[in-house]
Amino acid sequence: MHILITGGAGFIGSHVVRHFVNRYPDYRITNLDALTYAGNLENLRDIASKPNYRFVKADITDAGAIHELFEEGRFDGVIHLAAESHVDRSISNPTEFVMTNVVGTVNLLNAARAAWNGAYEGKLFYHISTDEVYGTLEQGTGIFTEETPYDPHSPYSASKASSDHFVRAYYDTYGLPAVISNCSNNYGSYQFPEKLIPLFINNIRNRKPLPVYGKGENVRDWLWVVDHASAIDVIYHNAKHGETYNIGGHNEWKNIDLIRLLCSIMDRKLGRKEGESAELITYVTDRAGHDLRYAIDSGKLQRELGWTPSLQFEEGLEKTVDWYLENPEWLERVTSGTYQHYYEEQYRGR
Repeated sequence: MHILITGGAGFIGSHVVRHFVNRYPDYRITNLDALTYAGNLENLRDIASKPNYRFVKADITDAGAIHELFEEGRFDGVIHLAAESHVDRSISNPTEFVMTNVVGTVNLLNAARAAWNGAYEGKLFYHISTDEVYGTLEQGTGIFTEETPYDPHSPYSASKASSDHFVRAYYDTYGLPAVISNCSNNYGSYQFPEKLIPLFINNIRNRKPLPVYGKGENVRDWLWVVDHASAIDVIYHNAKHGETYNIGGHNEWKNIDLIRLLCSIMDRKLGRKEGESAELITYVTDRAGHDLRYAIDSGKLQRELGWTPSLQFEEGLEKTVDWYLENPEWLERVTSGTYQHYYEEQYRGR
């Protein structure tokens, strides 16, 4: 089996690539990534020389390059993670999100449809999406299910909602075998430090301010990225075509409670006085369109395919903090930008 994984040099994508390469040595895995700012091949240094793995640098917005890749690759499946994903960036530059998340997804759908040409036996287009497409929940007002109507509030979530609809349209219109999953907030190793947990770990290390939007009352469900990769595996191999599955960690936390827990863990691990890191918390003006609460129901995935998360948040956060403290060179190369030279250093002349 030959699987194309898009966005495989990113945070979630690198974990998915590693999972499939290591667990399925008889599969061929092609990692496609444009290596924009959040793509980092150092995330996959440990599997780069595996015989069943290869990397291709290309942009999913380049329809011609994607069609050529499909003609050459003869892929049996696509696991599509490539996306612009930072909400703040989508507010400042929504067009970039439309191009990558919507046009890029349609380019992949067109290429898969052309390459498979109706011979869909054993083929699958698996689209990875977000719980943000469902909008927001008030406190104590239920939980997102696969039947929750879409109500995106940011340019990011609107672009992901659009790409979800295109995937479903290709399934309904052309019979293209497809599944979708919508996940909650991921955390873990190799996450780009613009996101809350690695950003605050790095800021605490360097005694920099911890900017908290509003009063920190926003609630998120947190999913350990390794558990997410295992769920993607289960869905890819067992899901019925045309279905959607929500993937969550059953870990709802207010941002301010999460941050205070993180501060406490960091104080303990860095040998600082309890409460020292919490003094870095700084409240800032809330961002536009900031959804109050996300909470996701993974019951369908558990009932139909038998998947459950392996870690509760406190244990996963401890593991995450340990990883960043044990890998300061990775964090420093990312924050300094030197990681962007890794592709040229390792792949020049190939």
